[in-house]
Amino acid sequence: MRLPCLRFSLSTLTALVASLFLLQPALAADSAKEKELKIGFVYVSPIGDGGWSYAHDLARQELEKMPGISTSYVEAVPEGPDSERVMLQMARKKYDLIFATSFGYMDPMLKVAGQFPDTTFMHCSGFKTATNMGNYFGRVYQARYLTGMVAGSMSKSGVIGYVASFPIPEVIRGVNAFTLGVQSVRPDASVRVVWTKTWYDPVKEKEAAKSLLDVGADVLTQHQDSPAPQEAAQEKGVYSIGYNTDMAKFAPKAHLTAATWNWVPYYEKLIAEVRGGTWTARSDWPGMAEGVVDIAPFGPMVPKEVQDKVLTKKAAIIEGKEKIFVGPIKDQGGTVRIAEGLVAPDTDLLSMNWFVQGVVGSTE
Repeated sequence: MRLPCLRFSLSTLTALVASLFLLQPALAADSAKEKELKIGFVYVSPIGDGGWSYAHDLARQELEKMPGISTSYVEAVPEGPDSERVMLQMARKKYDLIFATSFGYMDPMLKVAGQFPDTTFMHCSGFKTATNMGNYFGRVYQARYLTGMVAGSMSKSGVIGYVASFPIPEVIRGVNAFTLGVQSVRPDASVRVVWTKTWYDPVKEKEAAKSLLDVGADVLTQHQDSPAPQEAAQEKGVYSIGYNTDMAKFAPKAHLTAATWNWVPYYEKLIAEVRGGTWTARSDWPGMAEGVVDIAPFGPMVPKEVQDKVLTKKAAIIEGKEKIFVGPIKDQGGTVRIAEGLVAPDTDLLSMNWFVQGVVGSTE
């Protein structure tokens, strides 16, 4: 039996070859999507801090579940030369993307980025960029305002304590937003600030919290990485508001809510850009609308009417109907810093170095 003879014209063969060439870019793109992306994280505190580094590491763990992604981290890295050494090691090991998650890592990262132009570098909470280095933070001041509303509603003494890390714009902005939230429901209240000059030191943080309790504070909040101020509040029998994560498990009798982070949506978006070749160096500042910032569930001691008021304000912020820094806003000395009816631009918020009226403490 003779098999049928297959005949191809020259034009048909030419078309077939051409189609194979056209298919190659698509096959290459699919291959690129499957290429493993190595991502490194540098943390300033232990991931067991229950706060800042823990929140970033929760997001890292979610990234590990994505196909073609491998991650690693180094924790408790001091700001300065040590952080430069860690980032240098990651870059030499050909990491595709490196996240440095503390303010003091900014200049070391900028230096390393200049030596490895093919690596993408992202610095959290800073302001410097390079061709292959961007920065990012979140509008956590939105959540700070909401937690301030809770604090003002729950305080009996009208004295609220704030255990703060370093007097930089990021922290000062948070203190101010929190105070504005307090004043929106309790105009006569004051917010007392104590600086620890550390991001993570549970002993110092607890001592600072106790000093605020000694001057009559009956609600404590913090810009610190450990839950030590929460524990101090519970031991004293007063209320507390956490930061970074839901810290209720550390002080269930005291914890009212917390300003929290969810870095997953932002990191996923950034990874897609790096993989797709569309990433460009820039400064990102997502907030509640992007799902990066939120507040923790309310403690059972927070009355429903307080919860409802706060959630109504939250919805308005997400929809863009409400802004936090809207004038008139005065500083501690009574000078109008934001005129009536004006909304402070991001440039002013990012360089904020003054406290609003109602804050007791220095910006130094």
